[in-house]
Amino acid sequence: MAKQGPIIIVDDDRDDWELMEVAFEELNIPNQMRCFENGQKALHYLKTTAEQPFIILSDINMPQMGGLELRQAIQADPELRRKSIPFVFLTTTAGEYAIEQAYEMNVQGFFVKGQTLGQIRALIGEIFVYWQQCRHPNS
Repeated sequence: MAKQGPIIIVDDDRDDWELMEVAFEELNIPNQMRCFENGQKALHYLKTTAEQPFIILSDINMPQMGGLELRQAIQADPELRRKSIPFVFLTTTAGEYAIEQAYEMNVQGFFVKGQTLGQIRALIGEIFVYWQQCRHPNS
């Protein structure tokens, strides 16, 4: 885990990208954001970049490839799995099935997005601080 690496946002709602960008600025998070509108585009980036991302924040429901499928594809790829990029769901969908599926794939967190900038800022802040302090094999 590269603590200075980019934070990967996988979400088809561009309004959420903007809210997260404002939250990052207000929290003074120095990491760059890399935003992708679906899992397929994020997976292509992860397979072709030399960057070591800090964390992946993914929605569940997206066109072409959703978050669960993205997580499954990362777990199935030996090189991506070896990078041990923390994978956290940040979504509006919190159904029991989705939560069970996510943890069966060994995600590192499952959170419901807030509706306001203040709620999103608080959640992003907690996630960021946790992973900044966390010891990790790729630190």
